[in-house]
Amino acid sequence: MFSVSWVRHRDIHLLTAGRYTYTSDQRFEAVHLPHSDEWSLRIKYPQRKDTGIYECQISTTPPVGHFVYLTVVEPITEILGGPELFINEGSTINLTCLVQYAPEPPPTITWSHNGKPINFDSPRGGISLVTEKGATTTSRLLVQKASLIDSGLYNCTPSNAEPATIRVHILNGEHPAAMYHGRTSTISCLPPITILTFILAFVTSVT
Repeated sequence: MFSVSWVRHRDIHLLTAGRYTYTSDQRFEAVHLPHSDEWSLRIKYPQRKDTGIYECQISTTPPVGHFVYLTVVEPITEILGGPELFINEGSTINLTCLVQYAPEPPPTITWSHNGKPINFDSPRGGISLVTEKGATTTSRLLVQKASLIDSGLYNCTPSNAEPATIRVHILNGEHPAAMYHGRTSTISCLPPITILTFILAFVTSVT
């Protein structure tokens, strides 16, 4: 009768042998279907540090090994045009939040302004939200007839991913390249925004 072991190559650590687990990390466990030749390594709540090579060793004669490369990434949340956005007073604020590489679309996405949830039924009116779920979930916040009180920090928070933040400046005859704060004048050059997309796989277990 042969036995099956799982070894993590990053530190040459024996994780499981048969049905026994040889690591203090309780996220790892051996899974065996009764009356079958299937032996799996299950990793609960995978973390990015779990990325790497794992070997399934079978104690046949001669021994046999199978290698699996596991890649774990966290979902990415971003607001297009960030981290700062300059809008003319009276125009429409259009904020687009993208959630990518999540194992499933986020059940909910909430928006906040300066730390307070946005009230879509406020007397102000003109605030709407459109969300499209899929491999990449898009949530678009529209604020019509922007005024100075609409400036500040906006957060997009998916229920299954980290939030993203953007700071909105409402301009009243100002130029975004020359913003004055008290007696200090700061001149800045704003380069084109580049969006980097990382194509990775989200894996919850190796079987």
